[in-house]
Amino acid sequence: MAQRALLLIAHGSRRAEANADLVTLAEMVRARQPADVVEIAYLELASPSIPEGAEQCVAHPDITEVRLVPYFLSPGRHVAEDLEEYRQQFTTRWPHIQFHVCAPLGLHPHVVDALLERANEGYRV
Repeated sequence: MAQRALLLIAHGSRRAEANADLVTLAEMVRARQPADVVEIAYLELASPSIPEGAEQCVAHPDITEVRLVPYFLSPGRHVAEDLEEYRQQFTTRWPHIQFHVCAPLGLHPHVVDALLERANEGYRV
């Protein structure tokens, strides 16, 4: 049984196609990390919310750790403050489960690779 859950978190949008990216990303992560439970959540403007996503994670039996994985580029207020506040709330609510906030995508070398690949593809209208 899975012991770790990854809660992928995006900002959320009023545009359904923008929110669909996180759903697709979660499917891709599940395919590469089949031992982990993978759920999604949005900070605002879409469902499930971060508390709803956390509930989906802890509802799985044997979960001992939930990693809040921001699908954000930089460690701005949402990552540095909002996600940390949620982490503290969840730790209080579910003290038997460890909650961790992961770093945003930021300046990871693969982000640079992806950016250059997009730049070399040209532009879309």
